[in-house]
Amino acid sequence: MVHQGQPERAGPRRPCGGSVLGTATPPLPHPSPLSLALLGGGFWLRVGHPPAHPAPVGLGPPPAWCLRTGVATGLLLSHPVPAGSRASLLATLRTLLAVPWPSQRDVRAWLQLLAVLQWVLSFLLLGTVSLLLLVYLVFTSFWPISALYLAWVIFDWDTPEKGGRRLPCLRRWPVWRHFRDYFPVKLVKTHELSPSHNYIIGSHPHGILCVGAFCNFVTGSTGFAEMFPGIRPSLTTLAGNFRLPLFREYLMSGGLCPVTRRAIGYLLSKNGTGNAVAIVIGGAAESLSCRPGITTLILKNRKGFVRMALQHGGLTSVRSRGFLPYARPITTVVGEPVTVPKIEDPSRETVDMYHEMYVRSLLKLFNENKTKYGLSEADELRIV
Repeated sequence: MVHQGQPERAGPRRPCGGSVLGTATPPLPHPSPLSLALLGGGFWLRVGHPPAHPAPVGLGPPPAWCLRTGVATGLLLSHPVPAGSRASLLATLRTLLAVPWPSQRDVRAWLQLLAVLQWVLSFLLLGTVSLLLLVYLVFTSFWPISALYLAWVIFDWDTPEKGGRRLPCLRRWPVWRHFRDYFPVKLVKTHELSPSHNYIIGSHPHGILCVGAFCNFVTGSTGFAEMFPGIRPSLTTLAGNFRLPLFREYLMSGGLCPVTRRAIGYLLSKNGTGNAVAIVIGGAAESLSCRPGITTLILKNRKGFVRMALQHGGLTSVRSRGFLPYARPITTVVGEPVTVPKIEDPSRETVDMYHEMYVRSLLKLFNENKTKYGLSEADELRIV
């Protein structure tokens, strides 16, 4: 494009790429349809017939059939917009901003998944990996670390059976809220628990990794402390877990204790009142015995918890339903406490009688709530 009264100056001409072709100016094709497109402060002068699908304006180098000319002087400019110019950076920024960012819902879903993943890996790997690491350090210059920790474990050996060592900050860890929301886990209160009594809570069924029991009795994410003020929950687990380095510290910090007579007896008799010790009575074998339509509990010959309840007073049941790793709701219903007398040495007949009362209370709790929380009227609870 040339302004009137300003003839084009003779001289070497550069194509769109900027290289000099020589002193002679090659003639333009004739006829030459011309078209203009605004780009980067100048104009591209299209010479000849443009292709059917020209490149988008501002992206990539100019095509071979374009010449860039000035707006006012009429002189041919020798270079296109460089790749690192302001226009190019703005185009790149616009492209980046056009990419959709993750929504809040997506971020929450990832946080929930990571919360469950860290919990599963902690239970499956923390103890074993810590043990292997300490053994490895024995054969390195860092062997004093292993020696000092071994001395600490020997000194602290009985702590798990004497109430443990709780860390309230761990129970309030924000990660547990994401852990709860992954399924989600819900706690339902049907009756009061008096802070002037101690309780053994029978938790059913075992399930995979006891998700409901852990979330309700170890973390504070489901509001147990608000529903049952004055009650301090504890969850029991295999005593062997407290022999694994670092893993024992992790368990105790959450309020877990070994499922032994000594540990349970300490919490129910030497730690004041308002203690609730949750025992997953069916054990790991129970997690393999359920099938659709039938919830099977291994309970008929499990009576030791009833004997301990008679010795220390207080017994109730809770029932959870849910599946790991599927994100399906897990609802834990706390049932009515079974009133038991305090008997130092209960007879077998007395234990059997209160065991039967406990089973009837559990069946009642199941039948009254099964249709409310995902089961059908045809589902049944089987005691074996």
